Amino acid sequence: MIDAAVHNDVPSSRALFPYLPPYWIEHVQNTMFKGPTEFYYPPTSPIAARDGSRPAMPADYKPVEGRPAANVPNVIPAASDLDTVRRQVLDEPHVEAAILCSPYPVDSLHNPDAAIAFARAFNDWQIAEWLDKEPRLRGSIVVPIQLPAQAAEEIERVADHPGFVQVALPVRTERPLGSRLYHPVWQAIERHNLVAAIQFGGVPGNPPTPSGWPSYFYEEYVGAAFTFASQLTNIVAEGVFDQFPSVRVVLVESGFTWLPAHMWRFDKEWRNLRRLVPWVKRPPSEYIREHVRLTVQPLDAPADPHQLLDVVDQLGSDDMLLYASHYPRVHAADPETVLLGHLPDWVARKIRTDNARALFGIPS
Repeated sequence: MIDAAVHNDVPSSRALFPYLPPYWIEHVQNTMFKGPTEFYYPPTSPIAARDGSRPAMPADYKPVEGRPAANVPNVIPAASDLDTVRRQVLDEPHVEAAILCSPYPVDSLHNPDAAIAFARAFNDWQIAEWLDKEPRLRGSIVVPIQLPAQAAEEIERVADHPGFVQVALPVRTERPLGSRLYHPVWQAIERHNLVAAIQFGGVPGNPPTPSGWPSYFYEEYVGAAFTFASQLTNIVAEGVFDQFPSVRVVLVESGFTWLPAHMWRFDKEWRNLRRLVPWVKRPPSEYIREHVRLTVQPLDAPADPHQLLDVVDQLGSDDMLLYASHYPRVHAADPETVLLGHLPDWVARKIRTDNARALFGIPS
C-alpha cells in the first residue's frame, strides 16, 4: 500500500522558530500575529481529525474572553508528530510509503513577506523533522500561491531535496490555476519533474461557491467537487498541458465519482466551442486521462457497489485512481470494503500501489 495523502501539520508557529528569520520570531512573540491561523477545516469540524484530536488554535494563541475560540480546547493537531504518524499510518500492515500533503495555509497571509517566510520555514521544518528522519515518507512543497513568482522561487529552492515529490496547491485560489499568471509555477513544477497536488482548502478571500458565501462549512465541503471541476476545466482550457506537456496533476480529497459526467460535458462543449480554445487540440477527456490522477476519498458510494464499479469503468482508465487515507481526516466510507474489495485484483493493486508508484517515482 502507498498512501497518497497524509496531511501533516505544524503543532504551532513556535515549532518553526529554528527555521524563521529573527524578525518573524520577534513578531510572533510580541504582536497579535501568530502566523497562518485560518485553517482549511473549522477547528471543531468532526471530519478534521481522528482519535479525538483535532486542529485547534496554535499553542501560542491567546484566546479573547467572550469569543467562540476561547472555548476551543488547545489540542495538538493529530498529524503534527512524526512518531504518531509512524504508529497510526506507516506501521499499519502492508503500508510501504506515504505522501505528505500539508494544508498549512500560507495562502491566507496578506503580508507577502510573511507568506514567503513561513512557507520557507515550513518546508525547512518538513525536511529536518520529517523527510530526513523517515525514508518511507515523501513530501509536498508548500508555496505562497498568491505570489506566483515567489512560489516558483520556493519550488526552485527546495526541489532538489530527494524527499519532495510534489507541490501542494489549494483548490481555492484567487484566480483559476490555469491562468497565465501561474505559468512560473507550472514551469518550475515541470522543470523538476514534480506533481501538482491540488487539495481541498484555500483561503483566497473570495467565496467558496460561484453563487456567494454559504452559511455552513457543510455546504462548502459538499460543493468542493464543483471547485475541483472548475480548476480542472480551467487548466485544460487554458492550455497548461499543451504548454507544459510533462506536467502531472493529482486532485487530493476531491473524490472521483463526479468526473465521468464532467468529462462527457467537457468533450461535448469542446466540440461545439473549440474555435475559442484552438490550442486545445484533443478532447479534454484525453488530457485528463493522461495527466490527471485522483485520490479515491471522500468516496461517494451508492448502496449498490456495482453502481460504483460502473463509475470506475466510466473513467476510461485504470491508471487514474490512488488510494489515500487522508490521515487524520475522517471519512464515512472505507475504500477497502466499499470499492477495492469488489474490483478485480489487478485493478485494486493499481489503486493501492502501482498508480502511486508510477506517479511519484517510488522504486519497488
